[in-house]
Amino acid sequence: MQYIFKIRTGELMNKNLSNFLVPSEISTWSYKNEIIAALVNFLTAGYIIAVNPEILSQAGMSKSALVSATCYSAAIGCFLMAVLARAPILLAPGMGLNAFFAYTLCLNEGVQWQIALGIVFLSGVTFVVLSILGLRERILYSIPHGLRMAIPVGIGLFIAFIGFTNMGLITEHPVTLVSLAPISKTVIIALIGLGLVFLLNYYKVPGSLLFVIIGITIFSILLGWNNWPDTIISSPPSIEPTALKLDIISAIKPIYWVPIFVFLYIDLFDSLGSLTAVSYEAGLTKGEDVPRLGRMFLSDALATTFGSLLGTSTVTAYVESGAGVAVGGRTGWTALFTGLLFLIAPFFYGFISVIPSYATSIALIIVGIYMIKHIRNIEFTSWIEGPPAFLTIILMPLTFSIATGLCFGILSYVLILIGTGRINKINPILAIVFILSILYLIFRSH
Repeated sequence: MQYIFKIRTGELMNKNLSNFLVPSEISTWSYKNEIIAALVNFLTAGYIIAVNPEILSQAGMSKSALVSATCYSAAIGCFLMAVLARAPILLAPGMGLNAFFAYTLCLNEGVQWQIALGIVFLSGVTFVVLSILGLRERILYSIPHGLRMAIPVGIGLFIAFIGFTNMGLITEHPVTLVSLAPISKTVIIALIGLGLVFLLNYYKVPGSLLFVIIGITIFSILLGWNNWPDTIISSPPSIEPTALKLDIISAIKPIYWVPIFVFLYIDLFDSLGSLTAVSYEAGLTKGEDVPRLGRMFLSDALATTFGSLLGTSTVTAYVESGAGVAVGGRTGWTALFTGLLFLIAPFFYGFISVIPSYATSIALIIVGIYMIKHIRNIEFTSWIEGPPAFLTIILMPLTFSIATGLCFGILSYVLILIGTGRINKINPILAIVFILSILYLIFRSH
């Protein structure tokens, strides 16, 4: 635990500044490659600057403040990853987690966004404690493999559904609940943009999603559907409307323990997958081990905590960091330069503010495609893990709640274990989550 808290001044004195952010496993690197990797990282994940405020603002938060909060929290996360872990991995507010924040907690369950920020803060602090105590893996693997794989699949369907709704392709219907909406000109443009992202991704074009979103915005302005911004470069929007507005006291109530767990668990799951995948690709491993995985987790946890203070949902590691690694990013300098780019972004709020929702909706659908890939790892032929995984996947979009889907998945899994005489497989952590799930559904029904 000592390495977590010591200041790396000793390391700095024993190394020149250029090697301060270079992991010991890396023998060759260059500033040129690190800067290029940072630019690729930013272009690949920069869509979050427009998409995150679009999602969270629907919970009643200031959209302009969210642009700055998104960028600043991403910058802090990248800086933490650079200094603590020396890894070429970018951090930013996570997709799926922002949807859970806005659509499930705030819109569907009526939780005030200030309380939701308090929930995010508590999940971040819990993540920090678990990282220090080394209990992350025990929490992560307390949930069976099938359910772990079902979570991103269900979230993928959930946010893709939101994406098609925001695009205007899907609308409510009094009989069938949902239906195909009239095909408008903006829907046609969005669908063309979606197809273009498919094509550019096929040819592995970095930043394809961001380029398409910007392209649609400019096209809509030229056609007169949107107004050209008064200014392109200006002072960053103030974060005062969201910064330090979290309500931690209310978030401690038992009814919010399950949402805290959901934020924590999804962040754990996303981070583990992203961190290990990028670390292997960057050569930051020793055999099967990732030496600085603990530091990476701590960077993620601290970034989430700071992000909630600024006024945004959970900050997590982005698997898109692999794009930067592919062009030569190997050290913490990549993360540092990426963070600097996020710091610059709020100065372009004038343009960001006119990006239409039907353009950002494309990002939700693309992320949904990435997440649903995990379905191939679920053994649906098993009547132990198959049904709980199915309930998790199907109930997330149908109940418009990630937490509800996860609760039904956990409840059904534990009940199946009890019914089939496998009580010995119910570990203490799973038992606690089972009880929390029951309490959550009881509180939700009142």
